[in-house]
Amino acid sequence: MSNTNVIKNNYTSFKLSAKASTLVTGLAIVLAVILPQLAHTIGAAIGINTMLGEVILPMHLPVMLTGFIAGPIAGAITGLFAPIISFMFTGMPGEIMLPFIVIELVTYGFTSGALKNINIHLIAKTFIVQFLGRFVRALAILVVFYILGNEAVKPSIILESIKTGIIGIILQLTLIPLIMLAVGKVINDEPYSE
Repeated sequence: MSNTNVIKNNYTSFKLSAKASTLVTGLAIVLAVILPQLAHTIGAAIGINTMLGEVILPMHLPVMLTGFIAGPIAGAITGLFAPIISFMFTGMPGEIMLPFIVIELVTYGFTSGALKNINIHLIAKTFIVQFLGRFVRALAILVVFYILGNEAVKPSIILESIKTGIIGIILQLTLIPLIMLAVGKVINDEPYSE
């Protein structure tokens, strides 16, 4: 089967042992903390500071991949702990946005894991995960602003963050199938085919 067909077709799921799932989760949390710092460092070097992280969304990718590889619980755990640990060690994401990012990433991780064995194209799964994560985050922002009356985060940030992160969204739609192709080769000793 050619690589093009592998990416176009649905994949055959695989099961990981509890030890392997724990390892994947731990590695993903580490990557989800390191990748944004790397993006911020590169952004500072080229004069755009933290903007590069907001553009390429480096924390999202390891969270989604964990769900697709290790399932919904591992994905949700990665989505929960990655931003909290990042905040504890680096102060980022910022305190005001932290709860919303946690909600978004937990949704990404859980949803990607829940869709893991569903027989639809991986690009479609990734799009569903992106949509649901952004939707839940937007809903949380609207509840906090309109119902709880907290004006620290304005609803305008919902569309602004999508507009700013469009490159990251496209990267996820492109990289996740390619990475899963490589993962399938390693785990199944054959291309990751749907």
